[in-house]
Amino acid sequence: MMRTWLAAVTFILFSAVNVNAKDLPDFTELAEKQGPAVVNISITQSMRANNVQLPGMSGDEQMQEFFKRFGIPNFPGQNGSAQPEYKSQSLGSGFIISSDGYILTNAHVVAEADEVIVKLSDKREFKAKIIGADKRTDVALVKIEATGLPKVVTGDPNKLKVGEWVAAIGSPFGLENTMTAGIVSAKGRALPQENFVPFIQTDVAINPGNSGGPLFNLAGEVVGINSQIYSRSGGSMGLSFSIPIDVALEVTNQLKASGKVTRGWLGVVIQELNKELAESFGMKNTNGALVAGVEKGGPADKGGLEVGDVITKFDGKPITSSSDLPRAVGVAKPGKAVPVEVLRKGNEKSLSVAIGEMPSDSMELSQANKPPVKQEVDRIGLILKELTPQQKKKLNGKNGLLVIESQGVVAQAGIRRGDVVLGLNNTEIQSLEQFNKLLASFGAGKSVALLVLRGESTLYVPVKIPATK
Repeated sequence: MMRTWLAAVTFILFSAVNVNAKDLPDFTELAEKQGPAVVNISITQSMRANNVQLPGMSGDEQMQEFFKRFGIPNFPGQNGSAQPEYKSQSLGSGFIISSDGYILTNAHVVAEADEVIVKLSDKREFKAKIIGADKRTDVALVKIEATGLPKVVTGDPNKLKVGEWVAAIGSPFGLENTMTAGIVSAKGRALPQENFVPFIQTDVAINPGNSGGPLFNLAGEVVGINSQIYSRSGGSMGLSFSIPIDVALEVTNQLKASGKVTRGWLGVVIQELNKELAESFGMKNTNGALVAGVEKGGPADKGGLEVGDVITKFDGKPITSSSDLPRAVGVAKPGKAVPVEVLRKGNEKSLSVAIGEMPSDSMELSQANKPPVKQEVDRIGLILKELTPQQKKKLNGKNGLLVIESQGVVAQAGIRRGDVVLGLNNTEIQSLEQFNKLLASFGAGKSVALLVLRGESTLYVPVKIPATK
């Protein structure tokens, strides 16, 4: 009886293993068919020896120690002589998008390269020409002189679902045509300083050298370009991010046509709405992009947008979070008049803004600091000082209050010495006296939003007024 029971259990377990194995995806056909369209990219860059440093030692000291240790006298660079140049090499991946030699990769893979070499799966090597690169999306287009090449088929990343299987092929650590697989962990992921790309997050093992390689769905279609990882060790930790292929192809078309990318520009600084900020503006939800700054003379300024507005729709598209706006503006054609819906002091307002062309470099706004002065701390923990005429000039004539000291609730909220307070809720600050009167009008426990300038960035900071000073 015991043997019969064991045999039955063994059969059930074996059957379960077989069923589960059948349910798992098979990537063998994908690897065979799509592998030849994936390439290895190596770049060579000229650098000087003193560009390479170790903690605690300058470049000169490191080279002196190296040559001294191996008994080599008078290494180049001693006694003020010029540091020698050397060739730095790095590796990445890419994939062929047309049989006549156009290849997609990451902009950071080919950035500042003196020479780009593309190696195909059949071991042929070609010197590539960089057609163009876009740092904002991290997409680059290169070209090799060849015909009849295998190419990838592109898919629709909008049809991807969280939990769906995906696979990457690339050259991690220089190991060519390596395949790794995983699932889609999230979609439309916004990363710091990456406002133009709604990243696909996966748990596919992506390591140095995978950058620029393709992300495939189970149909063998490219749905993304592997671009970034989050890692404390430099290796894969199950957090990898890919540029959706539709975003990359939009950039590619412009790079192929003109070698550069033209984007729409609104001329605003925005931030995400949280519960406290929404409460400060009398809003029932956190949908929209909060305008924390408007560039003087820019498209938004000319179109009537103001600091404190919450943009809820742009060109007919709903703006749910602040990350939605840069993408919507970026694809808008410069010169086009676009309808913009905002919430201003609790009221809905419709505007029309003529989109500008994004400048190549962001405008700088400098800020001066003054030594601390003895002054009374206000009810939220700030010591403020009115700006000097010179400081106002650097802020394009804006009024504001310089933060001399920050303590208590404002310090906990992140406001620090050197910040400039430009507004309180929807009211611009004209003087210290006005600010104190406004502050006194709010009861204890009320949330207020301080518009703060730090460096070249403006943002609203929610602060809850304490019961006592």
